[in-house]
Amino acid sequence: MGRRSARLSAPLAIAWVFAAGPVLVAPIGMASQAVAARIELGAAATVADLTVGCLFPMTGRGAIYGRDSVGGIRVALADLAREDQAPRLRIVVDDDHSKTSYALHLADDFIRHDGARVLCGVVSSGVAPAVADLAERRGVIFIGTDHASSRTAIEGFHRGYFRVSNDTYSSMAAGARWLADFQAKSGWGRIAFIGADYEHGHVSWLDLTSNLKRLGVRYQEVAVLWPKLYEPDYSAYIEALRNSRPEIIVSALWGGDFVAFLRQAIPAGLLQGIRLASFDTGGNYDTLVALGDHPPAGLVLSSRHHDNWPPTARNRAFVEAFHALEGRYPTYAAEGAYAGIMAIARTLQALGRDADREAMIAFLEHLHLPLPEDPDGTVSRINPLTHQIVQAQAIGEPVANDDFPPARVMLGNWTVYSGDQLEPPPQVVEQRRAAAAPESEAAR
Repeated sequence: MGRRSARLSAPLAIAWVFAAGPVLVAPIGMASQAVAARIELGAAATVADLTVGCLFPMTGRGAIYGRDSVGGIRVALADLAREDQAPRLRIVVDDDHSKTSYALHLADDFIRHDGARVLCGVVSSGVAPAVADLAERRGVIFIGTDHASSRTAIEGFHRGYFRVSNDTYSSMAAGARWLADFQAKSGWGRIAFIGADYEHGHVSWLDLTSNLKRLGVRYQEVAVLWPKLYEPDYSAYIEALRNSRPEIIVSALWGGDFVAFLRQAIPAGLLQGIRLASFDTGGNYDTLVALGDHPPAGLVLSSRHHDNWPPTARNRAFVEAFHALEGRYPTYAAEGAYAGIMAIARTLQALGRDADREAMIAFLEHLHLPLPEDPDGTVSRINPLTHQIVQAQAIGEPVANDDFPPARVMLGNWTVYSGDQLEPPPQVVEQRRAAAAPESEAAR
């Protein structure tokens, strides 16, 4: 790797600038919506076999992920209702506001007052580790359905924590493989990175660079930029990227942040002749809606679930069921929440309603779970070393597609990597845990 260059962090006084030029269609679901704070789904408390307490953002910029997670839970419960021997699950959902202190209060309340034996959800990678710590202390299981920092499953590993959506390691391992293949074709050498200045952004960069190193990819790092989460104005960062003259920009911005960045970068001409890649969340449905029908050339995107990939009966059924229930097409958060509820149901179905925590952990460690995002011939599985789900990942580019309105483009021209290619080798897990051990001991 070559010399390091411009690094720009969040604490900047930046004036709002409206750029002239093409305007992206506003993404659906980004506005804050009035939603009842607490939602109960599934069986009544008096007859439920198990109570699950789920934490999602239901208001603010991340509200679409909470709303779609609830939709995914509804699809899972509807699927289970058609089975004769399915367990009766009571699902309690509340708004964690993407704030650690509030999430901890809710999680504790779920356990103390609702009798929850399992927690699920959490969108923010900054909130999830604290919830995982609480779950471990209180002797309950935590099924992560959306947050992605690989540190939660590697350095911060807890026996009772499992994650059922792609994490930053698997997404960036796929991205590194794509970049290696593209370098062999194009000879690119200059790369820039932009990610929010919190857990998800920093771990995404760590996972990308470590995988590039493992693959022997040589490159020059020309800019690494850290805007704050929910940054309204990216003009200073766009200028820094332009001045660094990258051939590839990798973004770990997600949701409304990525859409806001695109809305400002496109009319500023940043993407002319440059590849912009977002391997973790950039291919999410809300981003594709925002691109309208004229996305810029050079976008390389992926996500934790795609409405049009894989083209299997199981994925089509999930997407259509969600649309029938919610009146819109799902973002990736929906499939993550669906996976979480199905993982809990299959565990209870196998072990019985009185299964204790240790038996549930032992079962989940070796869980194989057919999911909508599994290509034909593959099944998602839990890695017993990390408790992270192992799944295939597809990377594509926007192409015209009117099948999922209001989106006018979907991803296509896919490059697909198997789950076995994307999980961290045991020695990497051991090295990262060993390196973090002194820090963990000091914290105690």
